[in-house]
Amino acid sequence: MSNPFTAFDDVSRREFAAIAAKTFLGVGLLPVTGALPAFGDESEKKTKTPAVTGTAKNCIYLYMSGGMTHLDTLDPKPGAETQGPVETIDTSAAGVQISEYLPQLARHMDKAAIVRSLSSTQGAHDRGQYLMRTSYTARGTIRHPGMGAWVLRLSGRTSESLPGNVRIGSDSRHPGAGFMEARFAPLPIGDPAAGLQNSRLPRGTTTPDFEKRLSLSNQFDAGFRAKFDQKQVRSYTDAYDSAIRLMSSEELEAFNIYREPEPVRQAYGDDRFGQGCLLARRLIENDVRFVEVSLGGWDTHQGNFTRVPERTTILDQALGTLLSDLSDRGLLEETLVVLATEFGRTPRINQNQGRDHYPRAFSCLLAGGGIRGGQVYGSTDETGEDVADGFTEVPGFNATIASALSLPLKQKVVSASRRPFTVANKAEPITELF
Repeated sequence: MSNPFTAFDDVSRREFAAIAAKTFLGVGLLPVTGALPAFGDESEKKTKTPAVTGTAKNCIYLYMSGGMTHLDTLDPKPGAETQGPVETIDTSAAGVQISEYLPQLARHMDKAAIVRSLSSTQGAHDRGQYLMRTSYTARGTIRHPGMGAWVLRLSGRTSESLPGNVRIGSDSRHPGAGFMEARFAPLPIGDPAAGLQNSRLPRGTTTPDFEKRLSLSNQFDAGFRAKFDQKQVRSYTDAYDSAIRLMSSEELEAFNIYREPEPVRQAYGDDRFGQGCLLARRLIENDVRFVEVSLGGWDTHQGNFTRVPERTTILDQALGTLLSDLSDRGLLEETLVVLATEFGRTPRINQNQGRDHYPRAFSCLLAGGGIRGGQVYGSTDETGEDVADGFTEVPGFNATIASALSLPLKQKVVSASRRPFTVANKAEPITELF
């Protein structure tokens, strides 16, 4: 009798596995691993870690989706016509000024470094976000891994039960694990206040019932796994094993932000981004290696000077509290905090009092993890239109992140198509930041 599974394509197998997880196990945790891409055998050359490395063990990556305006946040141009009505304020770092919209961050600029000389080759959101998260230009023939997947692939996870890579927010366009195995993909969390969904036994399901379902599922899958002993297939088993370990682990409480005192929760801000930053801090305390928290709404083609203050109020409260909290707990040196976006906004203010896409020059920020605080790297000209000094492409910024995490920049990982890739696309880090 022929095996019906041999007729399934990759998508069908994924759909079947997801249904099986919910039907036989009573859980819905399989999406923890993300969609499983095609993946071939790997070969890699072990190389030394980069000459310049930071002290980071973990990373909290704050992504401003939509293109955060540099002139109204981290690179103001007081007196310039392109600046508009936004004023500048002094910070705790001598000689460093930022927008009046970021007063809490200003008090912690001695802990952070601004990179004001970034430039991207991509001016569309999807392609710009893909480049920023992967260091590679989007191609139709391959999907590249995000930074969190690289962290796990090159340096491993440190918690036996918690996932090593977590994504908080509703950004469905994340590249995930790309061509790597699904076990390196981020665990998606939509609402940080809701904890980890589908991580408990369903109502009415006892532990013996669950174990019986699990046994039946294993028996049902045994023939298929034996016949197709491949990484794509083994990753499904890994997903179940990881989910079951997590369900029975006391560390599951790391996802419960209500374990924090009310004043702490309020300090981060009563919104999903602020609570996501709080959850990120709890997770890195429990050895989760990479946590991304996203904040959208930065696509300010209209009403820039109305919408940006709304976004920065949320960002400033959460980021300022996060830096203070990590510092007070002695975690900042081992935690790299990244503030990133896909591109800036036009210095020219359009007829709708907005700013349009502007990949030619923009700013990002790094703090902790061996980064020397209180400094600015690079600059734009007097109007914020062009990079004047320290020109940095996106892969170079990501190489700096990788160096802070002591990842080997030259180590190659081979995709299913037998093409070698490195964590930052062969770019070099900004050594002056360390």
